[in-house]
Amino acid sequence: MVSPFFRRVLLVLLGLLGFIGLTLLAQAHVMPQIRQSLGAMGVWAPIGIMLLRGVSIVLPALPSTAYSLAAGALLGFKTGFLTIVFTDILACSLAFCLARQFGRGPVRRLVGGKAMSVVERFSGSKVESNFFLMTGLLMTGFFDFVSYGLGIAGTPLKRFLPALFLSVFMSDLPIVALGAGIFDSGKSTLVAAVVGVFVLALIQSTVRRRFSLLNRK
Repeated sequence: MVSPFFRRVLLVLLGLLGFIGLTLLAQAHVMPQIRQSLGAMGVWAPIGIMLLRGVSIVLPALPSTAYSLAAGALLGFKTGFLTIVFTDILACSLAFCLARQFGRGPVRRLVGGKAMSVVERFSGSKVESNFFLMTGLLMTGFFDFVSYGLGIAGTPLKRFLPALFLSVFMSDLPIVALGAGIFDSGKSTLVAAVVGVFVLALIQSTVRRRFSLLNRK
């Protein structure tokens, strides 16, 4: 019988293979025209991705990971990585400060009741007392909810910011590199990115398990 851990690993690998297949088709038939159009836009292309990514973080019901892939694919690795890192740090800091300054009521009105129920899971779990778990949770797909939750919990800014910076660099790097590597046909970048995404998925799985165990105590 296959264990849950290896089942998750298999699902991640299958998802990556499917994504690579689809994007290779896009690389051959779609990307040249898109990049030519973006090149004509100049600085407005990264600004547009920043705005979309930033809104998806402040309003966490919206998907955000796709913008990291798109930034690498459309802007190249260097510009895409800097764009996503800057946006994530700014938007997560904004979410944290809003929650810390104004509390639950305004945050609930901003994100909605359904998203607020997820925020409450992180605000009441005391993860702020464990720096490594807090950093790990900020590396998961719930990083926007975690930012709000840590703010509501009254986490000191000097404790939140190092965890945020570390998590942003570690989680954004492989995702942006994956988009850049696939669409640029960079074999070394692509292999490194796939390995990085795989390691990131394992870290996220471990962090979620530890968080679940913490909540059961």
